[in-house]
Amino acid sequence: MPRRHPGTPRLLRQLNDRAALELLLSKGPLTRAELGEYTGLSKVTSGQLLARLEDRGLVAVSGERPGGRGPNAALYAVVPSSAYVVGLEVLPESVTAGVADITGEIIAEVTVDPEESGEPVKTVHNAVRRVCDSANVSLTRLRALVIGTRGVVDPRTGDVRFSFDLPSWHAGVLDDLRATFGSSVMIENDVNLAALAEHAYGVARGVEDFVLVWAGVGQGLGVMLGSRLHRGFTGGAGEIGWLPVPGEPLPIDVNEPQSGSFQRLVGTSAVTGLATTHGLSTVQGLSGVQGLSGVPEISATHDPSADGRLSGVADLAGVPNVSGDGRLSGVGDLPGVQDHNGDRGLLAVRDLSGARGLPRSHPPRRVAPTSADLVGAAVAAGQEDFLDELARRLAIGVAAVTVVLDPGLVVLSGDVGRAGGRALAGRIEKAVAEICPSRPRVTVTEVEGNPVLRGAVTAALEQAREEVFSSTVDI
Repeated sequence: MPRRHPGTPRLLRQLNDRAALELLLSKGPLTRAELGEYTGLSKVTSGQLLARLEDRGLVAVSGERPGGRGPNAALYAVVPSSAYVVGLEVLPESVTAGVADITGEIIAEVTVDPEESGEPVKTVHNAVRRVCDSANVSLTRLRALVIGTRGVVDPRTGDVRFSFDLPSWHAGVLDDLRATFGSSVMIENDVNLAALAEHAYGVARGVEDFVLVWAGVGQGLGVMLGSRLHRGFTGGAGEIGWLPVPGEPLPIDVNEPQSGSFQRLVGTSAVTGLATTHGLSTVQGLSGVQGLSGVPEISATHDPSADGRLSGVADLAGVPNVSGDGRLSGVGDLPGVQDHNGDRGLLAVRDLSGARGLPRSHPPRRVAPTSADLVGAAVAAGQEDFLDELARRLAIGVAAVTVVLDPGLVVLSGDVGRAGGRALAGRIEKAVAEICPSRPRVTVTEVEGNPVLRGAVTAALEQAREEVFSSTVDI
């Protein structure tokens, strides 16, 4: 018969402290009596617990709750500044960093150009330093740092096995990062982090088994089983772009990132070709701008002028002059304007004919619409045939995943997934039901903002809270 080890007073205090801190984060602020009701502790024990956490600087009185007779009850909350974390999203063209306090609130966010530093450690250090300066947080206050990247991360070592888009991110980078920032640094696949964010903040809250389909420039899959990420033996679980599909050639060289069969079926080139077939790819120089008062409505198949430029913008009330770098900045507050690039300037507008203030040295330029732009235009224009065909193609990948994992929920994310929204998700659900015996619910992501960054912060918070909340009792 195995020998049982009763809990020591120290261990019980640690468990009670951890439970109390988690409750204050999820349901707080709370009074001492309310905390006792949730934990089952007596008022005396709850009072001792709160006093101990106050001494540690982890909780503080944040207000009062008026009651009946007698004095108001003090409200206790977790001290936001008791710990900080940083999450990062690394892309070939940009690195975005966000710093959050222990409650999970992102208090500052910056984006830097990786070309400024050249190599991973310097780039990350530059981004972390800038975001911490912006938040007025010392680097020494950071408890965890999680980095989201494209590519495959080895679950055994935590290092990047390979990344087609980020060749400088390879085995050995994690050790270099930890030599600079400490052992709390973690690298994770970007789509896995998006799934983590969906589980914590999005439509998959409370769902133990679901998959997140990332539809964009590259295709990815985040798998959550039993409320835990499934990464696979080598970290390659979810590389759905390599899924063999009927009618598409098998890859000859697996070192060519766009050669996977499913990638060929639903990737950027495929979506652009499909849009051309349905007359959606003739929009030139206009991306993400809809509903500007005074601009003629441009249909998905109409070129506003002979050369594909948008004319007449100069007469719009409230639109500022075009800056010297060719951007139309300051229009983010105009109704109907969407800034898909998220950098305080409307980068998508490059072709402006007749706009006041456009320097002669910066001639108008055309920018081809992205696949997400085309899908968004199809939704806005009600292009049923285009959306049906795109949904049919995506459903092939979803059905393949469904017959193996049988998830109850499929979340559509990525630039194309977000652009297609419920119109595309509903079509995929219907198409999957026609070719698969299982019928999962397919819906669109509900995570606000950058899902990869949000997921990186979420993963960092899990680490930090484990460390901070488990060290409330002296040995």
